Amino acid sequence: MSLTVFLAVLGAALLHASWNGLIKFGESKVTAMLIMTLLQGGAGLVIALTREWPDASVWPWLAASGVLHAAYKIFLAYAYEQGDLSRVYPIARGTAPMIVLAISALFLADQLTTTEVAGILVLGLGISMMSRGAFLSGESRKLVPFALGSAVATAGYSIVDGIGARASGDAVQYVAWLFLLDALLFSPVLMVLRGTGIIRAPIRAWIIGGIAAAGSYGAYAIAVWAMTIAPIALVAALRETSILFAILIGWLLFGERVDRLKAAAAAAIVTGVAATRL
Repeated sequence: MSLTVFLAVLGAALLHASWNGLIKFGESKVTAMLIMTLLQGGAGLVIALTREWPDASVWPWLAASGVLHAAYKIFLAYAYEQGDLSRVYPIARGTAPMIVLAISALFLADQLTTTEVAGILVLGLGISMMSRGAFLSGESRKLVPFALGSAVATAGYSIVDGIGARASGDAVQYVAWLFLLDALLFSPVLMVLRGTGIIRAPIRAWIIGGIAAAGSYGAYAIAVWAMTIAPIALVAALRETSILFAILIGWLLFGERVDRLKAAAAAAIVTGVAATRL
């Protein structure tokens, strides 16, 4: 992984943590997620119209990704209704790299060095330590299955999108169609679960959703581009440095407590990230 890609993925990680913070900040997490998805879908449609039509070989990957992204957002929105940003986010984001690493090692041709694998494993250890607080601090344990469901969906779309974008040969085209399909799948499902009244939101919710949509779109466009030129497992792991940014956001904006366990976990995450660059 080149320095340019490394820094770009770190920037994407900051964007990802920021839009999650915005969703958590809103009064209705589910409504904010729906607004964000609708606006992303609109942006995707506009951008898709400027690119060539995807090849037939790309559509199965796009369809699978649309389903996985919709599942990811549903699980994540429900998880944020149950727990803090600094608890939900590490569980939701932290489990995914381990799944991606295992699948990449078994089925993909990407070659990782021993140091890179070690870095991903240390990163996973730090994330596991960060997640442990859900069981020790008296928080609602209902957040755990939702966060884990989000993690499984994240691992799935990371692999699907890495392969699909490579097959497409045009990361911009791929991401545009992905967010359009995501909106078409996610929106009706959420309206069935919560009712059509969910779209009647105040202007403040639309502003928050709009900013979150821009951050989410930019963050994932960078990640998909990076996966076309660097190992998927390495990019997926490096993206999880967003956990550090999420902890800072939770501490500075939401007043969430940073104890010794969180500090130790943060140190392990930094060590794992550093190992991926050696």
